[in-house]
Amino acid sequence: MDNLVKIREVSLKYDVSTRTLRYYEDMGLLQSVKNEDYAYRMYDENSMKRLEQILILRKLNISIKDIQKIFQSQNSEVLLQILSKKVTDIDEEVALLHELKEIVLDFIKQIEKLDFHMENDIKLLYEKARVIEQKLTMDSYNGNPASANNLAAVAEKLKKRPDVRIVELPACKMATSGVSKDPSPFDEEGLLMRFDKWWSELDKQRKDKFFPRDFMWYDEEKGGLVWNYALSEGLPYTGEYDVLDFEGGLYAAAVSKDGDDEDGQRVHVGIMDWVNESGYFETDIHPGRYTMFHVITSPVAGKAMGYGQLEIYVPIKIR
Repeated sequence: MDNLVKIREVSLKYDVSTRTLRYYEDMGLLQSVKNEDYAYRMYDENSMKRLEQILILRKLNISIKDIQKIFQSQNSEVLLQILSKKVTDIDEEVALLHELKEIVLDFIKQIEKLDFHMENDIKLLYEKARVIEQKLTMDSYNGNPASANNLAAVAEKLKKRPDVRIVELPACKMATSGVSKDPSPFDEEGLLMRFDKWWSELDKQRKDKFFPRDFMWYDEEKGGLVWNYALSEGLPYTGEYDVLDFEGGLYAAAVSKDGDDEDGQRVHVGIMDWVNESGYFETDIHPGRYTMFHVITSPVAGKAMGYGQLEIYVPIKIR
């Protein structure tokens, strides 16, 4: 066990969550060492160096899938190709941003000429807006479908707002893991992972697979993560875990990248902004109603995409 570092220490040193470290291992990018007499994942010097490489590439916005290709290659040729492609992508995005800027400036000039009290001018403004929309979305724009699609993508990135959907979760009985205050809550022998193994086995007994039944949330009062699992009606419960009454209700939900804390924060803030600006809803957070999250991507799909998807649920009510 000499020169091996605990997953908790690696997490603190590199400011990366243990969940993200586990995700990198699941994607085949990182390898830990385990000993039968020791519950925690450990990392040797080579794994630490590999992690540093991963973090540098992620800061360059290199996808997990491309990082896999880089590590699988025997020389630097693949790395150079991917970095060159990244430079090209950046150049194209900069050009598209300049083009978008010119479109917006032209729109501003047109608006400045209009009189909002004149019916004809309002009609002209509407027509001008339609032209802008067409420039952003029409396949024929500049005779280059890719240009139009990329421009629309740039406009979407500038908004940085997630697509929010409203879902209604039913009231039900839920088994709960209890609060995990472990700094490395996703260690194999920790409270949450024991709960994960238990409900995963129980979940195999239900016939339908259409709805998510497990949700995680952070208990701010007790300072730890909690994992809940919705029990199926008709299936006998023989678990060791406490059962609570989940009141259900409306939730505003959106998807982020699993293991990407920065993207998760962006999506959560985006949901909150959407709710506050909607005019229809307001947040409804109280004991029993918390912001929750759920991994919605199957392992097969996650490996194909190079990342998993995490759906975030914010409790809301009608104003």
